Amino acid sequence: MNTNIGNVIITGGASGLGAATVEAVVRQGGTPLVLDRSTPAADVPYRCVDLADTGAVETAVAALADQVGGVVNGVFTAGGTDACGKLADVPVKDWERVIHVNLLGTVAVVRAALPYLRSSGGRIVTCASTLGVKAVSDATAYCASKFGVVGFSRALAAELAGEVGVTLLIPGGMHTAFFDGRDEQYKPPADAKLNDPANVAQTVLFALSQPAGCEIRELVVCASTESSWP
Repeated sequence: MNTNIGNVIITGGASGLGAATVEAVVRQGGTPLVLDRSTPAADVPYRCVDLADTGAVETAVAALADQVGGVVNGVFTAGGTDACGKLADVPVKDWERVIHVNLLGTVAVVRAALPYLRSSGGRIVTCASTLGVKAVSDATAYCASKFGVVGFSRALAAELAGEVGVTLLIPGGMHTAFFDGRDEQYKPPADAKLNDPANVAQTVLFALSQPAGCEIRELVVCASTESSWP
């Protein structure tokens, strides 16, 4: 397996799975290039950007690429958001923001990074969710966005076959701040068995480190008792 991770753009790299992947890339000798609205704890190249602003995303990706001489070896789209509740109860703008960040933001980052990835023969790991393959009530925005990421990733893999690697990551629930600020009914119960984001980050590196000509097309990674899988 190729252990040279290189320069990896990571969305949502200031917290949760994104931050865990930043740490994993650094440990493996690579350089994380972080896109987030918050400043990452790690001292790494970073641009403050709202993933819902696709124009700003394009500018931020170019700026990060310039910082590392135009060489981008990988992209991991960990950034995401949610708006829980019944369709009729979630404000329209909040509902639409989930689609803008999770789906359109993912597409914007990939589109902006594609010329660099084609040049380097790099790889993309998109981040969906077990709720991108299983639908539940009170999560219409999140499920729609993550089902969209699944479809986008599968089509992208077909489109870029032989040029740029594409892996679809489908993680289950993790111990992160993602559930903070929700109403209690939308938080995992205190005894929920969630995964450690550091474990999931290792699978991202695994996908990014495959030798030329070999690709991990899809990965489902979750705690062994994950309730949303299968």
